[in-house]
Amino acid sequence: MGNKQEELEAIVQQESYDVVAITEMWWDDSHDWSAALDGYKLFRRDRQGRKAGGVALYVRECYECQELNDGDNRVESLWVRIRGRVNKADIMVGACYRLLNQDVEVDEIFYKQLGEISKSLALALVGDFKPPVISWEHNTAEREQSRRFLECVGDNFLIQLVREPNPAGPALCKQRRTCGGCDSWRPSWAQ
Repeated sequence: MGNKQEELEAIVQQESYDVVAITEMWWDDSHDWSAALDGYKLFRRDRQGRKAGGVALYVRECYECQELNDGDNRVESLWVRIRGRVNKADIMVGACYRLLNQDVEVDEIFYKQLGEISKSLALALVGDFKPPVISWEHNTAEREQSRRFLECVGDNFLIQLVREPNPAGPALCKQRRTCGGCDSWRPSWAQ
């Protein structure tokens, strides 16, 4: 993401986002100096043992938050619990990157993580999941791995907010509300 840093900073400052998720960031320890954004806490999970990949979350500094780590580096996911404001519930924000040819075993580890996290908290999940050939309109899939992904989405009461291919990846949310698009979506705890 190195050459996109200035563009990211400009967009984040202009739009005043509370949370920003990044997948396929390609960071490693050499990028520590350039990864910070003024006014944001950075949480990141670099891909282990391979080049590229990785996920990151920037959360506005005014929010009290805590990273949750399950210790399993096979899944490229990052989970941050954000404390709700007065009379607002906490929310879990997750970022995930799924390899195109990811093993079924790694998918199942992710589904288990998601199931545990979604039991107790409001949840916003963003990422690049790469499920092959899913019809979100009809909630159907041709391949077994994609059907299992749809099953996990349903089991955890998530809804798809992005209805068309999106270079930023699909956004899934447990909040039952309609929005005009994920670029401007703000959860109830942030309002």
